[in-house]
Amino acid sequence: MSKIITPIVAIVSLTFLLAAGDPEKADLAKLQGDWQMVSGTRDGMVMPEAMTKTGKRVCKDHSTTVTVNGALLMTADFTVDASKNPKQIDYDVKAGANEGKKQLGIYKIDDDGKTVTFCFAAPDKDRPDAFESKAGDGRTFSIWKKSEEQGH
Repeated sequence: MSKIITPIVAIVSLTFLLAAGDPEKADLAKLQGDWQMVSGTRDGMVMPEAMTKTGKRVCKDHSTTVTVNGALLMTADFTVDASKNPKQIDYDVKAGANEGKKQLGIYKIDDDGKTVTFCFAAPDKDRPDAFESKAGDGRTFSIWKKSEEQGH
């Protein structure tokens, strides 16, 4: 009987491991596509409505491009670490005012995958440990919604 139970336990365990999947790949998949800025704060100051209404983020593979009012704010390659709490995201800025710099951040994705929240440190500064931006801290806190035209 134990000869039968051992393979069954192995198969059930393997099934659970495969179902759990790779958290980085799952989050990367959720981050793909077009996003609209909902709100933002930098250095503790709320971003003007003109900026949030026109803020767009496009993510394809491991690259993201952010524009405001059609103008390029930045393009960056990124990596995520979904095993950390809070989850971590690292930008290698390829274009924009901070070109050539690293930006360390944290992120969270709502369960439905339609809202993502980021908090980034100023370039080359320590990673934030909370989703907030206070006067003089150089942090950018933002909330984004998946664009409706994608059918999500």
